[in-house]
Formats: sequence, structure tokens, C-alpha cells
Amino acid sequence: MGLRPAALALLLSAAAGSGAAADPIRIATWDPGLSRKGPGLLLRDIRKGDPQVLAAARVIAAAAPDVILLTGIDWDHDGRALEAFSETLAQAGHAMPHRFAARPNSGMAAGLDLDGDGRRGEADDAQGWGQFTGQNGMAVLSRLPLGPVIDYSDRLWRDLPGNLMPDTAPEIAAIQRLSSTAHWDVTAQTPSGPVRLLAWSATPPVFDGDEDRNGRRNHDEAAFWLRHLPEAPFVLIGTLNLDPVDGECRAEALTALLDHAQDPQPRGAWQPPQTGANARHRGDPALDTGDFDDEAPGNLRVDYILPALALSVTGSGVLWPAPGDPLAEAVAQASDHRLVWVDLDLQPAKEAMAE
Repeated sequence: MGLRPAALALLLSAAAGSGAAADPIRIATWDPGLSRKGPGLLLRDIRKGDPQVLAAARVIAAAAPDVILLTGIDWDHDGRALEAFSETLAQAGHAMPHRFAARPNSGMAAGLDLDGDGRRGEADDAQGWGQFTGQNGMAVLSRLPLGPVIDYSDRLWRDLPGNLMPDTAPEIAAIQRLSSTAHWDVTAQTPSGPVRLLAWSATPPVFDGDEDRNGRRNHDEAAFWLRHLPEAPFVLIGTLNLDPVDGECRAEALTALLDHAQDPQPRGAWQPPQTGANARHRGDPALDTGDFDDEAPGNLRVDYILPALALSVTGSGVLWPAPGDPLAEAVAQASDHRLVWVDLDLQPAKEAMAE
């Protein structure tokens, strides 16, 4: 259970007025593989202590973030799965009592034949790919209080200025949302002041045809934030699903975002042998965050934390331990993604804003 509001206010006031430097805030993002093939199955697995679920909790506990965005976790209406996983995480030794999740676009029925195959109601016909409502959604877990939250997930793709949306039927354009999963602006209340997590999980820029619909949507999901950057300290965070060096993507929006945010380039402690597709890659393998098929596409950098330029980064990393490390088995068992973390000293930004 979190602190009562009055007690929290006193704590934040004391921290702000003490003059003492606050500890860095560790922010993380990860796709923990907490998605299943049907509604209710994730909750079932959490309750029965499924080894993959326990491995995911162990990985997060080892990273010990203050705030983490999970980009691969099923959503349910009452938040039972997220609550149950929060309890599992506490039992693993890292309590994160504050949480936020909202219905994602993944699996949300659109009622139209979005992929043009003559059939409706399939996973490709949802607002974002999904076999059921809430599949492969997002969630934020935190040791720190959260809120307020702005949910932009209902914005239409056609309404994004300068969008790359391919030509489509008017009835589809009238209902097609931009976010394949979600776009959230989530405020974390730290002892040094608020920091805003600009969070999203984009569609992979592949699995389409010559029209490059997914590649265009992936680009525009990143471009959305160019018009919604706050003045307060912020962090762009999530599974961007684009590797500008070794992936099939349109990287222009990411490049534009880096005029406003910095790339700490978190690195893993170990990289697997660079064979198959990896041997043909040109990017630094230490930056990879996905352990994908060795033949194609190979390992890629798809998960990012990009703090605002004014923020001071004191450390970063990709949790990719070498074989033989006590944590390596849990990391591999949990997911084909790797957890990314960044430590931030918010005091410089606070002092700059005060001036």
C-alpha cells in the first residue's frame, strides 16, 4: 500500500526543502512477455506461479527500477492481472505499489475489414493487432506516486499533421486510430519534482505489403510526440520497434525527436555470437535490446529511453547478462526482449527551471 496523500506531501516537501541532493531515479522499460493467447490466461498463469511469470518478476527485481513501463502485458478491465503481477513482484523483493494501465488499442475491434482480405473480426482488423481486447498492452509500475495521466490513444491517424497514412477507404480513415497500442503521458512524482513519461509501443515496421502501411504507422507513432513535448522534464520511453541501422524502418521521426532528447545509448554487458543475420549488421551489438531469430532479422535495438536534453543521465544499461551469470536463465526464460534502464539526476533540471 502506498503512502497516504498527506504523508506523501510532507515527504516531498521535506525532500525539496532540505537542500540535500536526491538520489538518482532509475527508469526502465521492458517487454516482459506477459501476453497470452486468450483473455484471462495471464491472470491464471500469474496465480499458479508460472515459471515465465516468476522469471519476469525476478528480472525486474534485479534491475530495481523506481518506475518501469511494461510494453508486453495483457490488459483486463478490472486490472486483476496487473495487480497480481505487482504482488508477485513484491514477493520477489521489489515492491512497486503504484500502477497505471488503460485499455490499449491492441485487440480493440474496429468493426471493419482493415486489412482488406474480405473478412472482418480478425486480429488484423483490430485498431492494433490483437486476438482479443487488451492483448499485448502496456502498463506502468512504480515505487513513486503516479499521476496525472493524459491518454492520447484515441487520436485518429488521419488527424496527425503531415501523416504518412497510405490511401485508404474513407470509412476506415474515419475510425483508424494512430496508436497501435497506446500513447500515454504519465507523470511520476519524484522527490525532486515530476517527470513525465511519454510512453508508447509501436507496431513493427514489417509484416505488410508494398504500401508499407506498418512502416508508415511506425514512423507516425514516433512523430506524434513532436507535437506533444511538454516543457516539464520528460522521458520518451517504450518499444519503438525501429532500429535505424539494422532494421527496416523510417527513422526520420526518431532523428527529429533527438533534437529535443538525448540518447544515452544503454549497453548490454554481453552480446551473443554475431552469426547469421547478426554478422551482416552494421550497428553496435551492445545496443541491441531484442534477441530475435538469428537468421532474420537478427538482434535489433527496438526498446528506448530518451531523456529530455536538460536531464542529467548518471548511468544506463541493457540487462543482458552473460551465460553463467545467475540472472541469465531468468532473462532468457522471460522474454526475447531485454530490459533497458537509465538513471537520472533530476536536480539540475529542477534548478534550471527555478532560474
